[in-house]
Amino acid sequence: MARQHVEGTTVAGAATTRERQRRALAGALAANAIFLVVELVAGVAFRSLALVADAAHMLADVAGLGVALVAQQLLYRPPTTRHSFGLQRAEVLGAQANGLILVGASVWIVYEAVRRLGAPPEVRGGGLLLVATLGLAVNLGAAAILHSVKEGSLNIRGAMTHLLADAAGSVAAMLAGIAVVVWGADWVDPAVSIAVAGLVLWAALRLLRDTTHVLLEGTPAHLDVEELEAALLAHPQVEAVHHLHVWSLASDVPSLSGHVVLRHDLSLHDAQLLGDQLRARLAERFGIQHATLELECHACEPLSELDVPPV
Repeated sequence: MARQHVEGTTVAGAATTRERQRRALAGALAANAIFLVVELVAGVAFRSLALVADAAHMLADVAGLGVALVAQQLLYRPPTTRHSFGLQRAEVLGAQANGLILVGASVWIVYEAVRRLGAPPEVRGGGLLLVATLGLAVNLGAAAILHSVKEGSLNIRGAMTHLLADAAGSVAAMLAGIAVVVWGADWVDPAVSIAVAGLVLWAALRLLRDTTHVLLEGTPAHLDVEELEAALLAHPQVEAVHHLHVWSLASDVPSLSGHVVLRHDLSLHDAQLLGDQLRARLAERFGIQHATLELECHACEPLSELDVPPV
């Protein structure tokens, strides 16, 4: 009963966290969609590639936040016979789609900036500086909201990376505006756009690396397999642990399976109680709520050594 209470509390807490994440994503999406229109109009009016590039990046933000919001909503789908774990990996796929969108946005920014470096158009620095400052406030505010609910979610991290990269773009656009106003240096506008594209690409590649790690069933970065094995072996009734596998269902849902060899022969009832104790230990110390343990009275032999009749 105690274990059921712990698991029930954890599941309820996870549901509450994901609902807070969904609301945060919806708010960030609305704020960015409104400012996207403002920035695009201002970029055309003030002839600023930095603003237009930042608007293009913000368009990627809006698309990315939309993808993240859809992916977050899919987490609520219950398991089915076709998807026995539900659609929890949807948030990882959403984060990966965000990374690809960021790569595309950075390539476009570099292409446009290189074209303009040779013959930079006249830029209205004052308007550029004002809009860039407003953009910085919008992006930092939305990023702060997402940071407060990220809870280890790659999906939220992907959306937050969009916003922080766009905030860096707003800072660069502000610097370009100052350079145009003070020194009349119109070339700074496309130059800072290239620097922004580099930051965006760096963030995108890191996000793609981490999402690919989850999709390839990699061990979660915050867990150590040897430490997990030691925690299981610390129980006085456990003699050995083997075939230990750790992966992530979603970026914030670690899972584990393994074989546990017991020191003494136990009744089925006692073995089940021991298994419950080991799973509770994994949940309390490592946050692993999905643990499948096969309890054995002796180490299992390789399949080739078993007396298996031919099929």
